[in-house]
Amino acid sequence: MTMTRETLAAPSRAIGDDQSAQSGFLHDLQTALRDHPHSISPKYFYDEVGSRLFDDICRLPEYYPTRIETTLLSAHASEMAELIGPGAEIIEFGAGSLTKIAILLERLESPRRFVPIDMSGDHLYSACARLKLRFQSLEIAPMVADYTGALDLPVQGNACAKRVGFFPGSTIGNLAPGEALEFLRHAANLLRGGALILGADLIKAPQLLHAAYNDAQGVTAAFNLNLLARANRELGADFVLANFSHSAFYNAPLQRVEMHLISRYTQQVKVGGESFTFAKGETLHTENSYKFTVEGVRQLAARAGFMPGPVWTDPAGLFSVHWLNAPPLNRVHR
Repeated sequence: MTMTRETLAAPSRAIGDDQSAQSGFLHDLQTALRDHPHSISPKYFYDEVGSRLFDDICRLPEYYPTRIETTLLSAHASEMAELIGPGAEIIEFGAGSLTKIAILLERLESPRRFVPIDMSGDHLYSACARLKLRFQSLEIAPMVADYTGALDLPVQGNACAKRVGFFPGSTIGNLAPGEALEFLRHAANLLRGGALILGADLIKAPQLLHAAYNDAQGVTAAFNLNLLARANRELGADFVLANFSHSAFYNAPLQRVEMHLISRYTQQVKVGGESFTFAKGETLHTENSYKFTVEGVRQLAARAGFMPGPVWTDPAGLFSVHWLNAPPLNRVHR
């Protein structure tokens, strides 16, 4: 079967056109460089290049989350499918390469539609085309959007279809605690009458975390530095990548891995025609990855309006996957 764009629903864009997305990146990067300390959302990692680099990270021997979560999904997909039931609509937040959802889709009974949401449109469309080859009867409606913002999902053909969210990879950990709560509250209302399957990385030995974010091949470093390369490509910035170094470490008091780009020298950069000075050793904080306890995830979900259900973890307790029941259709949590 030859894949063409006609075999998929045209990707909808909930964040406007490419120009508005680019202006958002420019605004946020300039704001980050004016503020001290400098910090920017990790969502800007995920252009086409960054999305491919993240796929490479997921295959690294040091990066345990993907390997363990995939094992958990494979082992418990039938149980999850039974909880989901027949004819459901599946929504994936921050869809990426769609490899994990395929494990679940294989076990589902007659899923009505799959709506993957991601900011990188080209990467999303390519992943959907590959998925369509495996699930030719499944309606796939890709949506180019920032899943942390307001979402206008495609109208359900069957208003009675159960809507189940899928948010793997511990991406919830990239959000600050207040942001994570706000996202979960929004998801609880969006999915009411259904549920959310959530992946969450657990607190563990710092040396395991250090290795996962400082791999020997330097892929994570390239992923981090690509944010500057993206600014050069899209915004006409003049970052010299060799003048910055990747740094990742576990901040134990805050229970999070932090990623930074460290300026190796005192230097000036231009972004959107505005000049900014980096002192030697000054950093641009590019990502947090919060780590959780199982009970902490359940408490956070309950505060957002979910009713926590089954939890699946590996024997070593490194990673967890949660079934969270959304509020009933007749109740909106605020």
